[in-house]
Parts: sequence; structure tokens; C-alpha cells
Amino acid sequence: MGVRLHNLDHIHHNSMAMETLGERAKSMRESLHKSQAITDSMVTILGSFDHRLSALETAMRPTQALPPHTHTHTHTHTLSLSHSIGLHCCLIGGLIWNYKANARIRTHSIRRAHENIDKTLKAAEVILGQFDLSRQAEAKILRGPHEDLESYLEAVDQLRKIVHFFSGNKSLKSSIGVINHATNLLAKAILNKLSHLDCSNPVEPDRLFDCLPINQRTPEGSPGKGDGTGRKPSSEHQNRGQEALIFHPPALIPPKILPLLHNLAQQLFQAGHQQQLFTIYRETRASVVEQSLRKLGVEKLSKDDVQKMQWEVLEAKIGNWIHFMRISVKVLFSGEKKVCDQIFEGIDSLRDQCFADITMNSVAVLLSFGEAIAKSRRSPEKLFVLLDMYEIMRETQSEFDTIFGSKYCAEVREAAMILTKRLAQTAQDTFGDFEEAVEKDTTKTAVLDGTVHPLTSYVINYVKFLFDYQSTLKQLFQEFNEGDADAQLASVTTRIMQALKTNLEGKSKQYKDYSLTELFLMNNIHYIVRSVRRSEAKDLLGDDWVQIHRRIVQQHANQYKRLSWSKILQCLSVQGLSSSGGSGSFGGDGGSTSGVSRALIKDRFKTFNIQFEELHQRQSQWAVPDSELRESLRLAVAEVLLPAYRSFVKRFGPLIESGKNPQKYIRFSPEDLERMLAEFFEGKTWSDPKR
Repeated sequence: MGVRLHNLDHIHHNSMAMETLGERAKSMRESLHKSQAITDSMVTILGSFDHRLSALETAMRPTQALPPHTHTHTHTHTLSLSHSIGLHCCLIGGLIWNYKANARIRTHSIRRAHENIDKTLKAAEVILGQFDLSRQAEAKILRGPHEDLESYLEAVDQLRKIVHFFSGNKSLKSSIGVINHATNLLAKAILNKLSHLDCSNPVEPDRLFDCLPINQRTPEGSPGKGDGTGRKPSSEHQNRGQEALIFHPPALIPPKILPLLHNLAQQLFQAGHQQQLFTIYRETRASVVEQSLRKLGVEKLSKDDVQKMQWEVLEAKIGNWIHFMRISVKVLFSGEKKVCDQIFEGIDSLRDQCFADITMNSVAVLLSFGEAIAKSRRSPEKLFVLLDMYEIMRETQSEFDTIFGSKYCAEVREAAMILTKRLAQTAQDTFGDFEEAVEKDTTKTAVLDGTVHPLTSYVINYVKFLFDYQSTLKQLFQEFNEGDADAQLASVTTRIMQALKTNLEGKSKQYKDYSLTELFLMNNIHYIVRSVRRSEAKDLLGDDWVQIHRRIVQQHANQYKRLSWSKILQCLSVQGLSSSGGSGSFGGDGGSTSGVSRALIKDRFKTFNIQFEELHQRQSQWAVPDSELRESLRLAVAEVLLPAYRSFVKRFGPLIESGKNPQKYIRFSPEDLERMLAEFFEGKTWSDPKR
């Protein structure tokens, strides 16, 4: 304000000086008119005198031509008079000529002075007019563009003309002051435009969201969507890229204003005030970008901040960061680059430098969070968010190369590339950590019913999700290794599966009942095989791997049957029933029982009852979660148990039924056994009312 007042005083002082000059010129003009009148009168008088002298000379000509016979005295007197008069006439004529010549010279000089004064007065009037126009333009600009935009723009245009006028008249003492003052007003005009024409307001998040494709308008990592692996549901990831993704950068500055700002920028640049233009634009737009990101939810978090967060909170923030990165690069920074290019079209160096300075701090805040995650403590659940972060950096790489393509943005491009490499390295290291962690997992979580262990479901989900990232993983492998990416992924997957199998075998030894050991391994290997068959891992691991592990499942099922049911089946064997040690001879209708000990038959039924009830009570609490496997196992048991029991009851039942209390020994009918077998592997307890 002080500078402006000083310039106004200076302009006022110059204006007063020009008014004084005008008054003096007016006085000189009046004097010149008087001199001109006198000169004209003198010329008239001299002209009259010249006319009379000419008449005198004419009158003298006859005297000079007298005849030769005239009297000598008379002739001599006449000749002398004529000569005298002639001499006087010559003298007078010379004087008159000199006087007229001098008068003409003085008249010409006075006329030239008059013309110069006229020119000076006209120039002064033009200069004074420029001062008047400057004061008028300043008043309009100080009112701002929001009251009368058209008048405001006319004032700006007038200022440009004033700067051009005084730039061509730098010999005037006041030119430099006027030029500086007008230039400052032009700079203020740009600032006013940015401040009042919707140019300095942050972009609301809703406007940014609306610029995204529909399927990307919500954050990907909100709490409660995961399954314990640190990974969002696979469907969300698989849907990515299935439809054309179209981004629509918002109009950060009203389109009708952009050409006006472009013209102002050109004028200031051509006037040599690019630094002032650069400073004003950078400070205004950088603030807008930073405020827009804050409104969006971008936070500046350090590595220490990240380390202190609970995983659920951090997972959500990572999901938001991925969303913010996509919005910032593909929408906000892209829009800012478009605006910068339009305003500074034709001013390449200033355009690129402005954009770099406007976005540098905001990009640094975004990348710093990624760096904090990449450098934080590794854990298996971070693998997928690391892959998500790696993906978004790969996804935005082309935008970083294009939008930040100038030499002024080299630092930004380098920082983005370093973060991409660091995320890839951290993800690969986490991958290796996961394989080792699976093999060495010492979780003491007891699975009392022999069902699928949490580690198994965790690892299988992990592997299934890995195949959602096939292209990402292959790209990641190629960051560090050459060779077949498919083979590398297959090798990693196979090692993880083997590590899981090794760990499960160790966990199975915790059971004191070997039957439950086999049931546990059967359940878990079957879960692995079924999951692989239903996923893309099947193509990678191959049919041979699937068939081998299906046979392993069957082997564990057979082992379970042998360990659980071989002893009870011995109770239904005819061997050892004859008192003589023979096999005895029994008819189909329960014929002769000679040589058979009734007491031994009773003992067999009694032992069977005890063992079956014990098996039923215990194994009804065991679980086979897969319905097909459960029915298959029940059927396999029934196929050996029920025929043997029917045959035994048919042969020896009459012997018991003919004695006292037969129901004490034959407690189950074959139908009872079939019904009770249907309750095996349900994971029930005896207190369960459904039993």
C-alpha cells in the first residue's frame, strides 16, 4: 500500500508539473501571436516603402536618358544629381533588402518555435491523458473483478497499453515510476483474479470423487472387509480393470477465465516481470492443491506414527492412501497440469517450473506415507497391502512420466520410482518371511475336533489371494530376477504348500489319539486340495500335484478307519468263539451252537456295545467340515461295520435271546447303528440338545 501511495504521489507531482508547463506554453503562444502581428505589420510597411521606391526609380529613368546636345552645365548637374540619387537608392535598397531578409529569418524562427511549442503541448496532453487513464484503471482494479468483470478487464487492458506507451518513452523522467506502478497493478490484477474468480478455493472431495470411474469412487481398505490376511475381498480386486476406466479432471478454474489469465501472463512475461508472475501463481495454486488434499483426508504421517498404529487402523489408512494417490495423480495433479499449460502456453520454462513448485510439497506428503509403510516392520498381513501399494504406483507410473515429465519435476519422478522399487523389495522380503513363518508356526491353538486348522485356512486364503495378483507378482519378480515369471510363481506357491504340510504334520502329533491325528491330516490336506482345484493355482501347480495330494487324503482316511474300527470289528469276528478253538458250525437260521461258549458270546456283545458307545460319544464331537468327505467317510465305516454286525447278530443273537435279559447284550439293531453313524463327525457335544 505504501508503494502504491508513493507512486500515486509521484504521478500527482508529475501531473502538477505538466499543468504548469501548459500555462507557460499558453503565455508563450499569446506572445507569439503578438510578435506575429508586429512582424506582419512591418512586412506591410516595408512592402509599401518598396513600392514607392520603385515609383521613384521609374521617375528618375527619363533624366538619365537626356539628348546629347543639352547644355553642358545642365548635363553635368543632372548627371551628378542622378548619380547621387542612384547611390542613395542603392544604399536604401540594400538596407531595405537586408531588413526584409532579417525579418524573414526572425519570422521563420518564431514560427518554428511556435510549431515546437504546439508539438510539446500536444505531447504533454497525451502524457497527461495517460496519467488520467492510469488513475481510472487503478480505481477499477482496486474495486476488484467481482463487481464488474467487463469493466475490470477493460482496466487491465488499459494498463497494458499504458505500460507499452511509457516503455516506448523512457526518456521521460516519470516513465520508470509509471511503468513500475502499472506493472504492480497488473500483478495485483492477476492476484485478484485468482482470489475472486473461483481460482483460490480448494476442490471439494465430492467433485474429485465424481471424476473417478464409478467402481473406484470408494476407498479399498475400509475396516471390516478383510478376512485376517490383510487383504480386501478378492472380488473387489478381480473386478479391477474389467471395464474401461475413464477419468475426468475437474475444471479447477472456470474455462471462461483461462484465456484472460493466459493473456495477463503473456503481458507480464513480455514486460520482464516473470518472477513476480511466477511467485503469485505458485503461492496461490500451491495453497489450493494442499488444501484440496487436506479436505480429501490426506495426512502427513511419519514412520514412527505408522509403527504405533493398530493394524486395523493402519490397514484402513493404507486403503485410503491408495484411493488418495489415484485421485491426486489422475485427477487433481492432472487437472492442475492442464490449467498450468493453458495459462502459460508459449512460456515453457515458466509453465513447467510453476507446475513443479505447485505440486512438489503435496506429492512429497503422499509419497512419504508410502515410504513409511515400506520401511515399517514387516509382517505377513502387510504383503497384500504392499502389493496394493505397489500396484497403484505401477498404475500411476505413466501419469508420473507424463504429468511430471519436465526437468523441473525430475525429483518427483525419481521419488516415485524409488518408492515403487522399495515397495517391491519389501513385498518380496515379506513373501520370503511368510514362507518361513508358515513352516515355523508354533501356534498352540488346539483343534480338539480335528477340523481344518486356522493356519491352513489362513495360508490357503493367502495363496488364493496371491493368484488375484498374478500379473503384479510376475512384474514384481521381474524387478529383481530374470527368467520365467510363471515358473517363479509356481515355485513359490509349491514351497508355501510344502511348508504348510510340514507344519500340519508337526501339529498332528499333539493328539494322543492316533485316529484323530489321521482325521486331522485328512481334513487339512483335503481342504488344501479342494481349494487348489477351485482356484487358478491348479493351472500353476498342475494336475499331478492335485492327484498326488488326493491320494494322500485317501491314505489318511484309510488309516483313520484302521485305527478307529479294526478293534471293534474284531468283536464281530467268529474266530475264537469255539470252546475247542475251532470255528464252529452255524446255520443260516442260527443252527447248532455246539462247541460255542454262551459266556464268550455275551462278552463279545458287551465289548462291542462299550466300544461303539465310546466311539460314538467321542467321534460325534470330531468334525469333518466338508460334507462330501464326511458322508464318504461315514459310508466307508458303514460298509465294513453294518454287514459284520448283521451277520454276527443273525448267527449268535438266538443264543443270547434264549437266555435271560437279552436286551442287556444286544442293545443295538443294525438300524440303530446306521442312525448313530450319521451323527459321527458333526462336531457335537453330549450336552448338545440336538443330539
